[in-house]
Amino acid sequence: MDMFFARPGRTLVVTALTLLAMALSACSQDKGTTVDGIHLVQKNALTICTHLPYKPFQFTNDNGDVVGFDVDMLKLLADDMGVKEKVVSMDWNQITSGAVFAAHKCDIAMGGATITDQRKKALLFSDPYFNATQALLVKKGSGIKSLADLKGKRLGIQTDTTGAVYAEKHADQYGYTTVVFDDLALETTAVSAGSVAASIGDNAPLLQYAKENPGTTVAAEFDTGEQYGFIAQKDNDNAQTLIDRLNKDMAKARNDGKYDHIYKKWFGHAPTPIKHQNGQ
Repeated sequence: MDMFFARPGRTLVVTALTLLAMALSACSQDKGTTVDGIHLVQKNALTICTHLPYKPFQFTNDNGDVVGFDVDMLKLLADDMGVKEKVVSMDWNQITSGAVFAAHKCDIAMGGATITDQRKKALLFSDPYFNATQALLVKKGSGIKSLADLKGKRLGIQTDTTGAVYAEKHADQYGYTTVVFDDLALETTAVSAGSVAASIGDNAPLLQYAKENPGTTVAAEFDTGEQYGFIAQKDNDNAQTLIDRLNKDMAKARNDGKYDHIYKKWFGHAPTPIKHQNGQ
C-alpha cells in the first residue's frame, strides 16, 4: 500500500515542478519579442548597453534623454526592425567582458568601442563605423605638448580602454605615473581640476570636452589607426543575425547619405572614409 500511494505522490510533485518551469519559461519569453526571426530581450525594444557618459557618442541631454552619434547609428537598426531604443548604462568592463550578454541584459552594446583582436576573443563586433585615434588633453598654458613632457607627472586614464593600454605601454619610456578613473567624465574633470597633468583617451570625446571647457586643449594626437564597432554576444546565432542586419543598415546609410548626415550632426564636418578591414 505504501508503494501504491508513493508513486502517485511522486508523479504529482514532478508534474507540479514541470508546470512551474514551463510557467517561468513562458514569463521569460513574454518579456522579450521576436522580430523577423531575431529575438530581443525586451518586448518591442532594442536594448542597448553602454557606459554613460561618452560625449558625443552617448550622453544624457538636458531633457534626460540619451542622445549621441552611437545612439543615432543604432536607431537605423531599431527603425528598420520597427522597435524603440532602450539604453542601459553599466560598468564598461561588464560590456567588454561579454557578461552583459550572458546575463541577457541587452541585445547589443555601444560606447566608441575600438575593435581589437583581444576583445574579439570575447565579443562579436559589427563592421567598423568610425575612425578614431588617441589624444592628449591638458590645461592651456601647461607647456605639455607630448607624452615626453609628462616625466614625473600624473596621467589620467580610463579603465578598460585602448587609451589606458597605450598609456601603460609608454609609461616607463616617458616616466609618468598613470591614474585610473572609472569613466571619462571623472578623467577629464581631473585635468581641469589639476589633479592630473593630462589625460589620454579617444580623440573625439577629448576634442568635444576641450570645446566645451576652453581652459583645456588637445595637445597631441597619436595615430593608432583604431576603428569603432558595435558589440554583441560571441558565438551566438541570434546575435550574429542581429549584427548582420545592422551591417546592412549601416552600408545602406553610407550609400544614401544618412551616415554623412548623422556624422555632420555630431561632429560638424564630413566623415573620413571608413575602410572595411573585417574587424581589424
